[in-house]
Amino acid sequence: MATDFFERQDIARRNTGRLVVLFVLAVLAMMVSIHLLLAATMGYLSRDPETGTIDWSLAGDLQLVGVAVVGTLVVVGGGTLFKIAQLRGGGRVIAEELGGRRLNPDTSVSGERQLLNVVEEMAIASGTPAPPVYLLDEEEGINAFAAGFTINDAVIGVTRGTVERLPRDELQGVIAHEFSHILNGDMYLNIRLIGLLNGILIIGMLGYFMFRVSAFSSYRHRRSSRDNSPLALLALGAGLMAVGFLGTFFGNLIKAGVSRQREFLADASAVQFTRQSAGIAGALKRIGGFMSGSTVQSPNAPEASHMFFGQATFGLSGLFATHPPLAKRIRQLEPSWNGQFAEGDPRTDGALAPHPSAAGVAGLAGAEAVNPGAAQSVMTSAVDHIGQPNTAHLQYAARLIDELPTVIVDATREPHGARALIYALLIDRQTEAREVQTAHLSTAADAGVYKETLKLLPLIDRLDAGVRLPLVDIALPALSALTDAQYQQFKQNIAELVEADRTIDLFEWSLQRILLHDMEAQRFNLRPGRVRHHKLHRLQPHYELLLSTLAYTGHHDEAAAQEAFEQAKRHVDLPQARFRRGEECGLEAVDAALTVLEEAAPRIKRQILQAAAACIAADRKITIAEAELLRAMSASLGCPMPPLLAT
Repeated sequence: MATDFFERQDIARRNTGRLVVLFVLAVLAMMVSIHLLLAATMGYLSRDPETGTIDWSLAGDLQLVGVAVVGTLVVVGGGTLFKIAQLRGGGRVIAEELGGRRLNPDTSVSGERQLLNVVEEMAIASGTPAPPVYLLDEEEGINAFAAGFTINDAVIGVTRGTVERLPRDELQGVIAHEFSHILNGDMYLNIRLIGLLNGILIIGMLGYFMFRVSAFSSYRHRRSSRDNSPLALLALGAGLMAVGFLGTFFGNLIKAGVSRQREFLADASAVQFTRQSAGIAGALKRIGGFMSGSTVQSPNAPEASHMFFGQATFGLSGLFATHPPLAKRIRQLEPSWNGQFAEGDPRTDGALAPHPSAAGVAGLAGAEAVNPGAAQSVMTSAVDHIGQPNTAHLQYAARLIDELPTVIVDATREPHGARALIYALLIDRQTEAREVQTAHLSTAADAGVYKETLKLLPLIDRLDAGVRLPLVDIALPALSALTDAQYQQFKQNIAELVEADRTIDLFEWSLQRILLHDMEAQRFNLRPGRVRHHKLHRLQPHYELLLSTLAYTGHHDEAAAQEAFEQAKRHVDLPQARFRRGEECGLEAVDAALTVLEEAAPRIKRQILQAAAACIAADRKITIAEAELLRAMSASLGCPMPPLLAT
């Protein structure tokens, strides 16, 4: 049975734990080796002058053991923490170290525009914020990577060769593969690998430095003294170099083993996403038939080799290869493959192919759009597809972008327009509230942004309500380019617009929750929170408030709300859970509950979201507000939900 998003999150966390255990074992082995080296060095320096016998009794000296243990921990731990601190900027730092240039979301360069269009479609289809895209201009090889700490601060890097040589369907397969890494929790593991390997490497570098210094000192002493201590230090330096080499050797072995398994999973997930294997298989075939293959020339490529779509460096094979052999990956996707790699010119074999047809795909457009008998199946499907979008979601995303007014799409792609779009989405349709909100913006917003907001308002008023949150997803790359001052002004204006009519409706809460959650994760490079809660019963008060509020949202009658709560309760093992009174509930209670539940184990999050879906579908209707609320809850819990599709 295939694993779902929540199981893969658990697997990713377990893999991280196993990785740490393996590296701890490697560090312990290094401690023992360094202790023996120190004992041999000290024994040599204190040897019997007559017999020249080394005194090995120092091997049992507790002080020497302490020096070896503490010294190793300080060097390895310090090197690891230093590297991770260097990467605290997340995927952006890695992309820039590899020579990446961030693409402007409003670029009109054809290849770059096509790449960004594919990324936007993938983001909408998966329910994730669109990640910033970096182009590695100097890289001719066909390759790509995803990097970051969380879904919210991820970036995607793509080589120039990928943009120039892959037709659209193959490019889509590569990007789907990278989105799979984002959704499968691989990125945080990858950054951990870089940090841990750097810590081990420092031991070897220290040994090399000691070796060089000792070699020079040894040469001078041989000319003027019989003191052999420099020779001992020379040997110690050589020994540390050897220990560092062996540590790096086993570290790379661990890295490669972990990476290969994640690549197979990402390939399979990409096929599920795009519903066809030809795209990603075609990209792999094109790598095999291209002289430069997937090679990345950047001097920083070896340290990030495990992050790439294809093998980024030469000379790694077998157990040390970070990726499975091309032929093996292709045959996993196409068992009947004839063994021939692609050698054609992409400009003549589909490089400008149109995006996939979206005919026949229906998005959720309100209660009337969902067959009453299908409400439960729609909500069940929504939870089942968290972190696992399929071709229907991708087709919906492609059609959505095509059918949106060009002015609105253009607005999502640059900072002024993106801010204006968010303001326009929050402006009330009632005249009195609208006047208060626009009056505030006229003085508090940038003049250009205010003017653009007024321009967009008539278009937003005519826009289908079901597309509002997807617009937020594709506007995020432009919004992430705001300066700190612009961001604070933007954040304050959002709060003022929401509070202008002295009530916060579900859409306002949902938009604010998703937008600020994603923007602050990107801006402040927030790392994944620790899993602190493994037992649902300990979260019962938060669960009760969340589900009770959701029940009241879709049912104005208290008896109907309680019945919805009881239906939701069947999805969790909490028979004693009680329905809360209306005065205890509200969006503030939901905010507080989500803050705690965000630190729950993935399987608990799944139960909560399944219960929430059942609560919404209890009356056999799904409103836009309910769909948006569920999407906001899911995003807050770190569980990206694709668009709800009507049947």
